[in-house]
Amino acid sequence: MDAIAQRRELRRQLAGQRRALTPPQRIAAAQGLRRSLEQLPEYLTDARVAGYWACDGELPLNLVIPPLATRSQQFLLPVIGPNHHLRFAPWQAGQDVAPNRYGIPEPTTPTELLEPFQLDLVLVPLLAFDRRGNRLGTGGGFYDRAFGFLNDQVRPTEPLLVGIAYAFQELPLIDEQPWDVPLDYIATDRELIDCHAHGEDGEAHA
Repeated sequence: MDAIAQRRELRRQLAGQRRALTPPQRIAAAQGLRRSLEQLPEYLTDARVAGYWACDGELPLNLVIPPLATRSQQFLLPVIGPNHHLRFAPWQAGQDVAPNRYGIPEPTTPTELLEPFQLDLVLVPLLAFDRRGNRLGTGGGFYDRAFGFLNDQVRPTEPLLVGIAYAFQELPLIDEQPWDVPLDYIATDRELIDCHAHGEDGEAHA
């Protein structure tokens, strides 16, 4: 099996595992995720925080989003435009969303669309991760294209990229592709992982 086929099979397995979670398991995971993110100062202070609308078993952000409004932080959702161009629209609880052509809910009447470089913190969905910050997404490449400019900068910088995942989505190692944009942190239902604290071997270094 070649690398592309291996990634496809891995995506299928992990997506199935994610979908099989029970509602109580998802609630517990959402609570754990909030505790993990509260260890990240940027989550508590950054002005523009982008996230996602959980689909297909993704770890829900329903406990992560409300505290942002109480701290006067802006929450944004991704909007896929022409040529797969990813931008981000401000969204508040109660505002309308509708599925895009991929079935992912987007704000229906965005008041403005921000470019990726205008964000401060991005909560990134994923199917698998390793502790060096490598991420396996759904295969569309939207985030890698949108945040590719970060590969030319000294990291961490803004926007800070934080992968959101269940702990079981961790893999020992994900092979890097030239177009991949590594994550700065990963927040799971169990811990906050600083990817910059891990060397090429994936082990933590002081």
